[in-house]
Amino acid sequence: MKKGLKLACVALLGFITVAVWAQNDSDENAAKPEKAPPPEAQPPAPSVPVDYIIGADDTLKISVWKEPEMSVNLPVRPDGKISMPLLDDVQAAGMTPMQLAGSIRDKLKKYIADPRVTVVVTAMNSQRIYLLGEVNHPGPTALLPGMTVLQALSTAGFTQFANLKAIYLLRTQDGQQTKIPFNYKDAIKGRGTQQNLVLKPGDTLVVP
Repeated sequence: MKKGLKLACVALLGFITVAVWAQNDSDENAAKPEKAPPPEAQPPAPSVPVDYIIGADDTLKISVWKEPEMSVNLPVRPDGKISMPLLDDVQAAGMTPMQLAGSIRDKLKKYIADPRVTVVVTAMNSQRIYLLGEVNHPGPTALLPGMTVLQALSTAGFTQFANLKAIYLLRTQDGQQTKIPFNYKDAIKGRGTQQNLVLKPGDTLVVP
């Protein structure tokens, strides 16, 4: 009888120990904070060449170090100017981002000691190419840095009637318009790569 009682006590003690361990483990898991979800990936800013010339309709991010009220996102107006706190109208079109930063810095010296200014082009809308003919999205398209004929056509898409072997690029240089053929089917197969030119502002792609 005593032996049976001892066995019962040992079993009960083991059950209590397991229950306490399970409760502690549950409490520890409950105490662990949930991992915060990763921040949403921000779209990359366009890669702007250092010699990029700002134009009307471009969007600029202007930052002034330690002056948050002076740090703004601004569109370039059709007259080529932007409006900034303290400075009112500032000419932006026709300048590179670095030149504009220098101009703003010089103007701010009247109000701020040693201003440090950064200008970033966040949307390049002033430089355009044009797509005509049998494409799904005809009309003007923003020209991205280094955009090629093939890249522009891939964004436009084709209708079912498009003649992909007879596409051509119209480019005006020195007042003369040049017609440059482009065979899309050859290009996507890696042939005729010399036709896949880097586009320039004002270029027109025609898909017959």
